[in-house]
Amino acid sequence: MKYVIIGNSTAAVGAIEGIRQMDGSGEITVISNEKYHTYSRPLISYLLQGKTDMERMKYRPADFYEKNGCRTILGKKVIGIRKAVRTVLLDDGSEIPYDRLMTATGSSPFIPGFDGLDSVKCKFTFMTLEDAFSLREALGPDKRVLIIGAGLIGLKCAEGIADHVKGITVVDLSTRILSSILDDSSAAIVQKHIEKTNIAFILGQSVSRFDGQTAYLSGGGKVDFDILVAAVGVRPNVSLISDIGGETDRGIVTDEYMRTSIEGIYAAGDCTESYDVSCGQRRVLALLPNAYRQGECAGINMAGGERKFDRAIPMNAIGFFGLHVITAGSCTGEVYEEKGDGSLKKLFYDDDLLKGYILVRDVEKAGIYTSLIQNRVALGDIDFELICEKPSLMAFSRKYRQQKLGGVV
Repeated sequence: MKYVIIGNSTAAVGAIEGIRQMDGSGEITVISNEKYHTYSRPLISYLLQGKTDMERMKYRPADFYEKNGCRTILGKKVIGIRKAVRTVLLDDGSEIPYDRLMTATGSSPFIPGFDGLDSVKCKFTFMTLEDAFSLREALGPDKRVLIIGAGLIGLKCAEGIADHVKGITVVDLSTRILSSILDDSSAAIVQKHIEKTNIAFILGQSVSRFDGQTAYLSGGGKVDFDILVAAVGVRPNVSLISDIGGETDRGIVTDEYMRTSIEGIYAAGDCTESYDVSCGQRRVLALLPNAYRQGECAGINMAGGERKFDRAIPMNAIGFFGLHVITAGSCTGEVYEEKGDGSLKKLFYDDDLLKGYILVRDVEKAGIYTSLIQNRVALGDIDFELICEKPSLMAFSRKYRQQKLGGVV
C-alpha cells in the first residue's frame, strides 16, 4: 500500500502514527512545501522571544520519519492531483503515485487589498517558521511595529517581538481583542494585562489606506510605523480538492471517517470542516488537538481500520505574558460567572448541557468542563452547582465515574 500525505504539521503526524497502528510496512511519503522537520506552529512566538529553540520546536524527535519508515519530500509543492491515475503532481514536474492520499494543507494568511499596501516597504505575515525568521531579521530596538489584527496570530506575534522593538500598535476592526473566542468582559481583562507591556490597541477601526510607512485609519487618525505585520485572518487551503471536483465549503468537507467526497482521498487539519458538537454545526476548527485527532483518524482508516472523529469542539489554551486563558465550546445560553482580581470564569449552558466556557487565569480544572461538553453530559445527572463552584470528579455520579473515567469511584 502506498500512502501519500500532503503537509507536514500536526495532522500529518497524526496520520503517520495512525497508519502505523494498522500497517507496519506500507510505503508512506510525506510532501511539504516547507523544508523543515515537523514543528509546532504555536511555538514560533516563543522562538522569537528566546524561550525555545529549533530542537525543542520539533513536534516529534529528529528520527521520527526514519523510525516510522517515511520518505520525505520537503521544500516541494504539490500543484495538482490526478485522481484518475492516482498520482500527485509536484512543482518540479515529478509525479508521486498513491493508493491512499491525505491532504493536510492547512491554511494561508488572508490579506485584504488595502489601498497603498504596495507602498509599504517592510511587511510580513506570521504563520510559519520562514515568516518568523524573516520578521526577526527586521526587528530592532528603534523599530515601531504595526500589527493589523488582534486575534490569536496577531497577539502571539506581539508577545514574541515585544522585547525586541520600540513599541507595538495593534489595530482591529472589532471593538474587543480575540473577538472569535472571548466576550467583552474576558477580553477586557486580557487586554488590560497585555497593555502593561509596550503594546497599545486601537480597536473598532480599520486601516483605510497606506502611504509608505504611515497607516491612515477609518476613524481619521494615523499610525507611523517601520514594520507591518498582517494578521487579519486565514483561509483554509482547499484548492487541491476543489480543483478536482471534491466537495468544499469554507473548508474541505469530510465525513466522520475523514474521507473527502473523492474515492481514496482523505483530509485533516486546518484545511477541513468538522462537526462541532457544542453548537451542532459544521465549521472550521483550526486547533492543534483537533488536527492531530483528525489525522490519526484518517491514518487508521486509510490503512483499513475504523475510527470516527465525532467529538470536535473549538478549544484554545493560550497565554500572554504569563496570563493563561482557556476557552472551549460555544458562548451561548445562560451564564454562570465568577470574577476575581484579574481572573474570570464563565460557563455557558442550555438545554441541560454545558455549551462552553471561558477561563482567565485559573485554568486548572478546564479538563472537567471540556469533558462535560464533548460527552454531552446531562447537567441534571450531576451536581452542577458543585461543578460551577469547585469542579471535581465527585460531582459526577458513581456510575458515570465507573463507566467514563476509568473506574474512578
